[in-house]
Amino acid sequence: MNDITVLQLKTLIPGIKIIDIRDNYQYNLGNIPTSKNVPTNFLLTNPELYLNFEDTYYIYCEFGSTSSKTCEKLRSKGYKVINIIGGYNEYKRL
Repeated sequence: MNDITVLQLKTLIPGIKIIDIRDNYQYNLGNIPTSKNVPTNFLLTNPELYLNFEDTYYIYCEFGSTSSKTCEKLRSKGYKVINIIGGYNEYKRL
């Protein structure tokens, strides 16, 4: 599975690892509960500082396009990551 909807995600919280890849100021304005903020450039430059190969991570941005691309790059390095479709914007809407 490469993607998950916000409705599916809500049934899994709090038992999963969620990463918000938006900038710090966006995260501070609002975020998905239990998520950790790791801006995209930090995550892609040094994923080993934030991820391990055993766990699965659910990743989101504002609308879902940046997180989708980020997930593709991380998957190519062997990480288990799932994109949250629609991102934080969709989470706020529901």
